Amino acid sequence: MTHNLSDRPADKRASFARWLASKDCTDCWKAARDGDIASKEEWLAAKRAAEQQAAAEWATQFEMPPLEGPHKILGWGERSRHRLVTAAYTSLVTDGTWDEADWVTLEETIRTITRAGWWVDQRDAEATDLPELLDAATDNDRGTENPFR
Repeated sequence: MTHNLSDRPADKRASFARWLASKDCTDCWKAARDGDIASKEEWLAAKRAAEQQAAAEWATQFEMPPLEGPHKILGWGERSRHRLVTAAYTSLVTDGTWDEADWVTLEETIRTITRAGWWVDQRDAEATDLPELLDAATDNDRGTENPFR
């Protein structure tokens, strides 16, 4: 692409020309950006699909109830629940002082929270805060199904 440098002061033309030479033209930059966006979207979709599958397998293995709420956030809620609960297990039981009996009690409480939005809201919470967060949950966050298996 050709640039008119006549509107630049004489002492700034050379440095601006060097800078221009190091940059892609607008069309090349847009093509590269669009390619980056597409590859990023593909990567993100693949990552979310893998996380969703792991969350679904975990929910089945540990008999977690399905979440309730708007369809568009159910997957996000499932992934958030999976991440927070597995991180809490690691922090409290594996690396912490809890025994399995303490965890089983907490796990029963976890099963009662079926509102997907609650889990999405807790997505950035510290794993060790999960017991306190569960205590703070309201009846609106708990499902109508019988939580006792």
